[in-house]
Amino acid sequence: MLIWHANRAMSLHSRYPAISDLRERARKRIPKFVWEYLDSATGNEATKHRNRARLDKIGFTPSILHGEFAPDLTTDFLRQKRALPFGIAPVGMSGLMWPDAEGHLARAAQKLGLPYTLSTVASQSPEDLAPHLGDDAWFQMYPPRDEDIRKDMLDRARTAGFKTLVLTVDVPVASRRERQTRSGLTQPPRLTPRLLAQVALRPAWALGMARRGMPRMRGLEKYTPKTSTALSSTQHAGYLLRTSPDWDYVSWLRDHWQGPLIVKGVLRVEDAEPLAKRGIDALWVSNHAGRQFDAAPATIDALRAIRPETSLPLVFDSGIEGGLDILRAYACGADFVMLGRAFHYALAALGPPGIDHLVDILRKDMEANMGQLGAATLTDLPPPISL
Repeated sequence: MLIWHANRAMSLHSRYPAISDLRERARKRIPKFVWEYLDSATGNEATKHRNRARLDKIGFTPSILHGEFAPDLTTDFLRQKRALPFGIAPVGMSGLMWPDAEGHLARAAQKLGLPYTLSTVASQSPEDLAPHLGDDAWFQMYPPRDEDIRKDMLDRARTAGFKTLVLTVDVPVASRRERQTRSGLTQPPRLTPRLLAQVALRPAWALGMARRGMPRMRGLEKYTPKTSTALSSTQHAGYLLRTSPDWDYVSWLRDHWQGPLIVKGVLRVEDAEPLAKRGIDALWVSNHAGRQFDAAPATIDALRAIRPETSLPLVFDSGIEGGLDILRAYACGADFVMLGRAFHYALAALGPPGIDHLVDILRKDMEANMGQLGAATLTDLPPPISL
């Protein structure tokens, strides 16, 4: 059995050695309207491309004559030692990308010791995932306006086993996401003749959905009235509940959540100190992977600007396409890295085995590049240079 697993892993690495290979296979395995939801950004997608271009400008000078060593990928974050320096970021309606996506990701995270983040607008509820959560489960909150709903949502997350709360603050209004809109997707998803024609071309996805049913935002059903009206793909039911939070909202959450609290969507240096004063445990530097605003700075540039101005731990996402990008983020001041799209490419490409394969890709890529740099640990990474 061990030989079989080893041969399978070797076969996957020969066929899909990079995230780009998983992305391309995923594109061929899921309907076009699903692909457009997963892969698109907003506007002309300049911010999405800027994330990539600016990461490519971060370089290192290889270092020689360090002898043999095995790179150590462990890191400390939020007072917890972690075997790997990355985790799974929240993605709304994960179950649209692949049947039972949230369940597959949560179970894999528990097995691999990774943090898994469930979105408020996921297709499974906190209660659905409770049996599958490990000790490092995070719950991402789009801020409800109603205080009673807010309290109930926090209680449900806590009871289900989520230990860390992530408040997303960079979605004050719905973005346009033109590619996503052109695809014809609505919320909840409705299979029009146009979309059914796309589904017919993707039998594995279609069979899985036939078994589970089309996904819906189960965590929000308790709070939203049933309606026969379909909303646009960017104006889902979550917008009927949420508000655009302010500083008092952050303070309220800090008072009502006893575990670690992370604020996601920070890009400005001047926001770091006020958040620290409100007792936030970490800042998540992110431009929402270009999905919200098309004139935002690249996240890696924001990270480099914010790092000298705060002692708070910093989480980084947006634009990660391999283990080298994770090292770039750490060298620029990140304390932890999260990936969203990549895990969904992997799952759509290969099903549940794709998650393990992606983690192996990232691990091997980090180890290979650390070997070139003579970095035995993440703290040994040399200062980055501009290419």
